[in-house]
Amino acid sequence: MSTIPRLVIAAPASGSGKTTVATGLMAAFTEAGLSVSAHKVGPDYIDPGYHALATGRPGRNLDAYLCGPGQIAPLFLHGSAGADLAVVEGVMGLYDGASGLGELSSTAQVAKLLRAPVVLVVDASAQSRSVAALVHGFASWDPQVRLAGVILNKVGSDRHEELLRDALDEAGVPVLGALRRAPQVQTPSRHLGLIPVAERQADALESVRAQAAQVREGCDLKALLALAHSAPELPGTAWDPALAVAQGAEGAAPVPGRPVVAVAGGAAFTFSYAEHPELLRAAGAEVAVFDPLRDERLPAGTQALVIGGGFPEMYAAELSANEPLRRAVVELAASGAPVVAECAGLLYLSRTLDGKPMCGVLPADARMSERLTLGYREAVALADNSLAVAGTRVRGHEFHRTVLEPGAGASPAWGMTHPARRVEGHVQGGVHASYLHVHWAAEPSLARRLAARAADRPPLEAPRG
Repeated sequence: MSTIPRLVIAAPASGSGKTTVATGLMAAFTEAGLSVSAHKVGPDYIDPGYHALATGRPGRNLDAYLCGPGQIAPLFLHGSAGADLAVVEGVMGLYDGASGLGELSSTAQVAKLLRAPVVLVVDASAQSRSVAALVHGFASWDPQVRLAGVILNKVGSDRHEELLRDALDEAGVPVLGALRRAPQVQTPSRHLGLIPVAERQADALESVRAQAAQVREGCDLKALLALAHSAPELPGTAWDPALAVAQGAEGAAPVPGRPVVAVAGGAAFTFSYAEHPELLRAAGAEVAVFDPLRDERLPAGTQALVIGGGFPEMYAAELSANEPLRRAVVELAASGAPVVAECAGLLYLSRTLDGKPMCGVLPADARMSERLTLGYREAVALADNSLAVAGTRVRGHEFHRTVLEPGAGASPAWGMTHPARRVEGHVQGGVHASYLHVHWAAEPSLARRLAARAADRPPLEAPRG
C-alpha cells in the first residue's frame, strides 16, 4: 500500500492550459521544498522534459494503451518512490482516450486507476456563468472520477473572476485557482507540439519559473496540497525493472560482461521513456549517452546502439556535417552489431533527409510532409531481429510529419495489425529501424534481447591518437 499524496491535472479539451498549470504546480511545490514526482498521461515525450526541469526528477509517462491498465499503478509507484507529492498531467480532454476504445488510455481512466482526485483546468476566456454547466457535466459524467476542484485559466479581470466564482459556488465545485492571461508563461510550439527543453534550455527554465510564479500567485497551494493528501491508499507494489527483465522469456539473469549500449541524446534525439535505460541496466548493460550533434565518435566500447525519437529534421544540416560520426554508425551497423532506431533514428539511418546526406545504413530516403501521422498501433514482429523474436506482439505509437521511401524494406520490422494492416520499417543485419515508438515496460524482453545481442558483440575499439 502507498500513501503518496497525488493530484491529476485535467482539462475539458486540449489547449485549456493544463501543461502550464501542471508544470507550474510541479515547480512551485518543488521550490517550496517538496520532492515532486511528475507524470504525464499518454505517449507524449515533450511535456515530461518540462516536468523534469520543474522537479529535478525524471518525467514519466502513464499510458494504459501501451502498457496496459494493470501497469499504471505499479509504474506510478516506481516513479514516485521517495517523493512527497505526485502531480499527473492529463492528456487531451478528461474523458478522451484511444480512438474507438472507450475510456482506455484516458486521463479519467488513469485517475481512477490511481484513486487520485482530479483538478479541472478550464479556459474561461470566453464564458462566465456557463462555466458551471461545463464543470457540472464533467463532474457528473462518471461518478467514479472524483472531480474535486477547478482552476480557472485565462481570466480577464477581477469582475470576470467574480462571475466565474459565483457560478461555480452554485454548482458546489471549489475554485482552487484563477490565473490571468500571461504571455510570458507560454511555451513555443511547432509541427509536433512544444519545442523540447533540450533545444531551449535557458528559455525553458525561464518559462518554468514564470509558470511557478503565476501558480503561486493565482492558486491556493495549501488547499491543493491538502487535496493531494486526501487521496486514499493505493494498493499494489511498485514496478521493478530488474524483476520485469528477470520474468522475460530469454532468461532471468542479467547478461554477462556489462555490454555498452550507446544511446543517442542531445537536442536532436529527445524522445525516450525513462524506463528504457532502467531496463537496459537491469538487463546487465552499461548505458552510454552521446550527442550526434557534437560527438564525432561513438562511446568507447560500444557494442550496441539505440537511436530514439526526436527532431532530426530541425538539425539535418548539423547531423549531416558530422561525417566522422556518420561513418562510425555505418561501420558499427556493417559489423552486425545491434542497432535499434525509432522514428528520428530511422531518419538518421536513411540515405538522405530533405536532400541532406545521413548515415546511409538503410536504402531509403526521408523528407518532410504536410501530413501528420499520429495514432496508436498494434504490430507483430515478422522475423527474429535485434529487438524481438518473430511473433512478438506489441502496442506502439506513431507521431511524425515525415515520409520514408520506401517505408518498408525487403525484411520489414513490423506487420501492423491495427488500425490498418500493412508492413513497416527495416530489418537489415543487426539493424531494426521503424517509425513505431514502443514502451519497453510493456514488453521487457525487448531490453533483455538487445542487451544479450550486445553481449555477443566485440566492444568497439577506442580511437587511436
